Amino acid sequence: MKIQLKLAVLTAALTSTAFAQSAVVRYELTIAEKTISPAGKPVTALMINGSIPGPVLRFRVGDTARIRVHNKLPKEKTLLHWHGLLVPNKEDGVPMLNTPAIPPGGFHDYEFELKHAGTYWYHSHVGLQEQRGVYGGIVVKPLEPDPDEPVVDREHVVLLSDWTNENPNEVMRSLRRSDEWYAIRKGNQQSVLGAHRAGMLGEYLQNQWANMPPMDISDVAYDAFWANGTQRTQLAGAAGERVKLRLINAGAATYFYVHSATGPLRVVAADGMPVHPFERKRLLMGMGETYDVIVTVPKGGRYEIRATAQDGSGHASMFLGVGKQHSVKTIPKPQLYSMDWMLAGLDEEEPGDTEPARPLAPYLALKARTSTAPPAGTPVRELELRLTGDMQRYVWSFNDKTIKEESTIRVTRGEVVRMRFINDTMMHHPLHLHGHFFRLLNGQGDFAPLKHTVDVPPMGKASIEFLANEEGDWVFHCHLLYHMKAGMTRVISYAEQGPDHQPKLNLKHVNPWQFTLDSTLQSNFTEGSAAWFNNKHRVGVDWENSFDEDAYELDLNWKRYINRDWSTVTGYRFTNEHDTRDRAFSGLQHRLPFLTYGEVTLDTEGDVRNGLSRELQLTSRLSWINELEYDTRTEWEWNTGLKYRLNKRWSLTGGLHSDHSFGAGLNFQW
Repeated sequence: MKIQLKLAVLTAALTSTAFAQSAVVRYELTIAEKTISPAGKPVTALMINGSIPGPVLRFRVGDTARIRVHNKLPKEKTLLHWHGLLVPNKEDGVPMLNTPAIPPGGFHDYEFELKHAGTYWYHSHVGLQEQRGVYGGIVVKPLEPDPDEPVVDREHVVLLSDWTNENPNEVMRSLRRSDEWYAIRKGNQQSVLGAHRAGMLGEYLQNQWANMPPMDISDVAYDAFWANGTQRTQLAGAAGERVKLRLINAGAATYFYVHSATGPLRVVAADGMPVHPFERKRLLMGMGETYDVIVTVPKGGRYEIRATAQDGSGHASMFLGVGKQHSVKTIPKPQLYSMDWMLAGLDEEEPGDTEPARPLAPYLALKARTSTAPPAGTPVRELELRLTGDMQRYVWSFNDKTIKEESTIRVTRGEVVRMRFINDTMMHHPLHLHGHFFRLLNGQGDFAPLKHTVDVPPMGKASIEFLANEEGDWVFHCHLLYHMKAGMTRVISYAEQGPDHQPKLNLKHVNPWQFTLDSTLQSNFTEGSAAWFNNKHRVGVDWENSFDEDAYELDLNWKRYINRDWSTVTGYRFTNEHDTRDRAFSGLQHRLPFLTYGEVTLDTEGDVRNGLSRELQLTSRLSWINELEYDTRTEWEWNTGLKYRLNKRWSLTGGLHSDHSFGAGLNFQW
């Protein structure tokens, strides 16, 4: 039976008009907790059928999938999303929006037809469960062999992922409180000494003057990187064989460079859709993307295929063949003090014989094997989305609004929606659209490739278009898990549901109130702060207490963030200092050049207080802290000292205070 290639509007899916044969393919998947020690520490992971990743689900085009998912988690709901598959809206697996979440002890039956061939995957769309192990691969074979598909001797599904021993909720809290520990752990923390050694001290200071926070390429310090759940794995493949690798980036927050000691990777499909074959020595994969690549196993040894984290903090290795080991050349670590290599957009020159050591995604080389042009005369509507964020408070958004502030992009069935992305941040963002394939507008005209996930590089641009040929509500989001949970999400909502329709959303995970503590105890005095905070507000207490005079000052305060540079502050001050009364105060905080923070307040006793504070990173662990304050009542007060970071929680501190003399002690952060 002949399969017709149909562009379900730029959703580009292979559908068949009629099948001579089809089958019902059943799977039972059980999601449960298990204590494992994958990276030197016992942790509670989430597994599917007792493994990470879960089993590979295999189908043919035309099959009907019937998948029962059991939730054996003691307290959490769960659900699975079928990433890249065109499924009915109610089967998409986004809790509340499409599919009811599965309660503990319950199950859910999915049923959908497999409409198109390719490499796909599934993962939880509940909380941060994907980071904890809830993911697996999907392979859909065509009903008949594709005559244009290169012949191979064998194939392997390879799921690339990242693993942290920390609870992902703690990871998210650490990111939101702007903790630099992950950069320190990875050796990617920028500093004055590091800039000097790199010969880029001038550029480092210039960036500081422009209030550009230090970049570390990725957000999280991971304990391990995996290929099929392990850091090193042997794949079957004999010398002379052509092996297809179905590569899936199932990482929560890691871009991977894939390269092979066997020679260049021959790319034959992207996001499940076939493309004209081309070769790359190094392939950059964003989270959520899949690529089918072919390698030929040379004679005389065991050859490494390596997936290296983009920030250079680790890798996972696969091996083909037997005998002497042939390793790949290590990809050079990123130059943290110059971001020029990251700033090339999709309009850069396509690499020829000399590829860059750290390439961008290979989008200019992607070309569909058949036309993907939309039907002639289809109305086109254009939208522009700016990718925005505030790394200091870890807020990620579209057009400076999180999904809590603006949730919906309305589309009309039958129109082509053309979306232009402009990345105003210094991070990559892999954007994923549920329920549709889109055309990546990369200069290939009618043969623009079909994808479901697109990487938009730092300060770069990308354009896509899709035919709105579905119904209901579909999620569109950054597939960097922590960015999605921080607000970089929208819902594509079909207008045919009516003008009063509002998508059903569970936004409890977006912008929650969280607690932070920063306390210093020295031999001469103690100071610190404790607060509950979210994206816009901080409610807390700040204190300072002298041991010599037993004098204290304690501020209860509320800070409201206006934007990344300005905040208002209001509070009440308690003190036992001589001839001083408790008082209310109000004022402004401002981020000045060189990442210096200034504050001016007026209190109810008529006193004005001005303050400046700056923490300068001297080495990766050693920082120089300076605070200067002038109060019209007490006049000048200053503090200067050093802080040496021991681990995530503890630092050594010491210095000179104008009121409390010399002292040394410990700082605790949580």
